[in-house]
Order: sequence, then C-alpha cells, then structure tokens
Amino acid sequence: MKRLMTHALVLLIAFAAPVAVQAYPMDGFDYTDCRRLLYTWRKMHGEVAGPPIPSGAQMLMEDVKPRLIVDNPPPLVMDPDAELSKAIRDAIGPESSEYAVSLLDISDPENPVYAEINGDTRRNVGSVGKMVVGLAWFQALADIYPDDIEARERLMRDTVLTADEFVISDHHKVVLFDPDTNVREFRQIQVGDQGNVWDWMDWMLSASNNAAAAFMQKQVLLLTHFGKAYPPTPEQEAQYFEETTYASRGESFMASMNEPLTRNGMNVDKLRQGSFFTRTGKQKVNGTSSYGNVRELVKYLYLLERGELVDEWSSREIKRLLYMTERRIRYASHPVLVPYGVYFKSGSLYSCKPEEGFKCGKYMGNKINYLASVAIVEGPVPSLDYHYLVAVSSNVLRKNSAVAHQTLALRIHRMIEARHKARMAGIEAARKAAAAADEAAGTEFEVKTPEVPPAPELRTD
Repeated sequence: MKRLMTHALVLLIAFAAPVAVQAYPMDGFDYTDCRRLLYTWRKMHGEVAGPPIPSGAQMLMEDVKPRLIVDNPPPLVMDPDAELSKAIRDAIGPESSEYAVSLLDISDPENPVYAEINGDTRRNVGSVGKMVVGLAWFQALADIYPDDIEARERLMRDTVLTADEFVISDHHKVVLFDPDTNVREFRQIQVGDQGNVWDWMDWMLSASNNAAAAFMQKQVLLLTHFGKAYPPTPEQEAQYFEETTYASRGESFMASMNEPLTRNGMNVDKLRQGSFFTRTGKQKVNGTSSYGNVRELVKYLYLLERGELVDEWSSREIKRLLYMTERRIRYASHPVLVPYGVYFKSGSLYSCKPEEGFKCGKYMGNKINYLASVAIVEGPVPSLDYHYLVAVSSNVLRKNSAVAHQTLALRIHRMIEARHKARMAGIEAARKAAAAADEAAGTEFEVKTPEVPPAPELRTD
C-alpha cells in the first residue's frame, strides 16, 4: 500500500489485498506448465502443506468452460426487472445510493432475468481492470494466430519471460513453487524472476498482482508490435523503446486496451483500463484514467459465458483464469458460496483524511472508499442448479466495504434461491424419484464427482 503523508492529508491506496488468492483448475499443470497449479494439485492430495481447498473450487479443467454456447443465441436484453431490482435496493438499505449492482440470473437459461441499481454509475474499479488486460492479450494472440489454437497454446506454454523494471513497484505477493523440491515461496515479484506466459497470467488474474499486470500490459504492446516475431530478443525490445516516444507508446497502448473491448461489443466510455499498474509502467508509457460500470462488467461476463470474448478458446481460458481454487476474499468469501464454483475479480481504491475519532483502515476510507467485485457463481458443485453473473461497486465511507460486499453476496444468493424455489422443488422431486427407482432396481443412486486424474508428469524438454 502506497502512503503519501503531508501535514493535512494521509492518502492510502490499495488495488487488491495482499493475500494468496489463486485460480485455474488444479489439474491444469500438464496443459500450462504453470507451476502454481502443481502446488495446488499436490496440496489437494496432501503432498505439500497448505489450507484446505473449498469444495466448489475442486472442479477440473473439463468442467470449467463457458456454459451458454448455443446456435443463434438471443440478444442480451438488459431491461431491469423492477421486482428483483427493488429487492436488491432493499437488501442494501439506506446506503443503496452509494452502491451500483448489476445481476443477470441465467439459472434457467430459457427465462433469464436482469436486475440493477445505479447500473450506469462509473467508478475506478481498480484491479477489476486486469480483466481488460487479459482480454487484450487473448485478442492480440488470436489476431496473430486466428486459426491455429495449437500455436497459441505453444506460445503461452513455451515462452519464458523474465521480470524487468516494469514490475517496480508492487506490494502484492504471488506463489512461487519449485516442483523438484516442493518449496513454496509467497513473496513479491522481483526483477529477474521468470515464468512462462501462463505463470504471468496466473499471477495477474489469480493473485491480482500489479507487477504481473504491468508486465503483461507491456507484453500486449510487444505482441501487437512484433506479431509472429514475438517474443522479441532483448536487443529488439530495447530498439522498440528507443525508436518510439512516450506519447506514441501511449497511443499504441490505448489502442491495444480499447480496440478489443469495442470489437467484442463493449463500450469504452463505460469500461476502460487506461494506465499501467506500476509506477515504472506509467513512467514508460503514457496513459489516462481507468473506470468501469457494473452493467458493462456483467456484459463482459455474459460474453465470456457465450464463448464470444474473442472466441470460444479464449473465453474458456479467461474463465479458467478467473476460477478461484484457494482462499476466497470479499464478495466471494461468504460461506454460503463454499460449495459453488466462483469466478471472481475484485479491486479497491480508498483514501483517508484526518478526522477526529476515526481510524483509517483497509477498505474503510473516509475520503473515497471504492470497492468493486465481479463474480460468476455456478453450482453447487457437481450440480449446476444455480448460475448467475453479478457486478458490484460501492463507495460507502468509513465502513469496511469488504465485509459489506461479503454480506451482500449472501443476500443476493438468497434472492436467487427464492426465485427458483418452485423450479428446484421439481428438480428435487425428480432426483428423489430417480433414487427410488434405482433402489427398487437394486442399484445405488449417487451424484458422482469427477474422477481426479493422476499426478501430472514434470516436463524435461
């Protein structure tokens, strides 16, 4: 957390909590060579120490995918349902004017319902903007290899990148794991650290690491510039920065961030990542302001579930990168969501000024107190009885907004359950009938969970 102190003002800024929040299905190591995934797999199976993994976080790669891919899909209609919108407003209470909430319930895909309050309120959404960086990377990759998924996979897996000054500075930490020794470090990224593209994407989206995000923003610039010649040699990269100006790099950067949003049906007046996530990145590349509104963020999630963010492969991989497999925070941390698959991103920006009797703390600013959360919730695993997309932003001063978002997660979930009470009664009756029929036939009825694959082999090539 950065601190700027004067005689009149104490400013505290945080884009995400420095905690171990990780994503991507635990059996993904063999596909990605992302070392943190092997750590998660070994932890799940008791081979290394670590906290337990929530039941909803144990889905495997084959289970984590966009779930609304159909031919000739109907257009997304974001016409707020008055009753559900009022229920959200009532659940928040007197502070609802400081909240923006967008909710799309697709638990019954034939009868979706959309609700919102203050859906067009635009705020800085902090680390949620890293989802824009992820989209920009996958769009650039698809532009270079439009019909060659294997080439994209090969580049992601085999390209090893070394941290440089663009990672300076960041207080967030990431998991660094040595597969040969089972040694796990949890620390800041340092100049000289190495990882393949999957490692860097995992650090950016899963651990919400600002250093990794800035480093990937630079990679988007280089990928769009060099095309199939990416990755450039150190000499080629140095030449690029010598031959371009601060302003021209800024123009290229803004194009690389904005055009993927526009091409994928979103509005850059409603969602934009306008600057780098580290001080050095801002010094090297010109930028502008960043913001988002909840309506556009839910549209992002909906396009992902439709498999239409770039293409089906890209949508699937972004969804996997957002799948929470370890500690859950803020909106995603309420116990009611433990058995659910949760795909999540959060960001905060808060600041404090002197005030008698008030003690500033994380997510409790008295000048500004922005917190944004976006989530796809599906489950409970292994069933998929409920499926909804939600985005929340708030600016409630002096209150712990992380706790407030957690509480709102419970209330929204109870609303979803209430909406589907009759439908779920029918599903439960059908399940009991099937169990009775199996029992009469002398067979045992059970809901089977996916079989956990054997441990992946380490690559030696």
